[in-house]
Amino acid sequence: MANIISDETIEYVGILAKLELSDEEKEQAKSDMGRMLDYIDKLGELDTTGVEPMSHVFPVQNVFREDVVTNGDRREELLVNAPEQKDGMFMVPRTFE
Repeated sequence: MANIISDETIEYVGILAKLELSDEEKEQAKSDMGRMLDYIDKLGELDTTGVEPMSHVFPVQNVFREDVVTNGDRREELLVNAPEQKDGMFMVPRTFE
């Protein structure tokens, strides 16, 4: 394992993730993180000559359309069902004082 993960790194990651890890879990996390970094190193050894950089594995194209309102203003129609309303809005009981 070329990438050595220190105890301090695991502690720091645990703090950032708001995790309380046991000693056994910390050792497992060190091992897992080390294997991940080793795999990334292995990927770095690949010959990518002639491979175009891409942002997604599959070809993705955004479909842009006009942002047009299709359902209009149905406020009055919706407020008919309101038990109480005020100034064009639903009135609801207070949830806290």
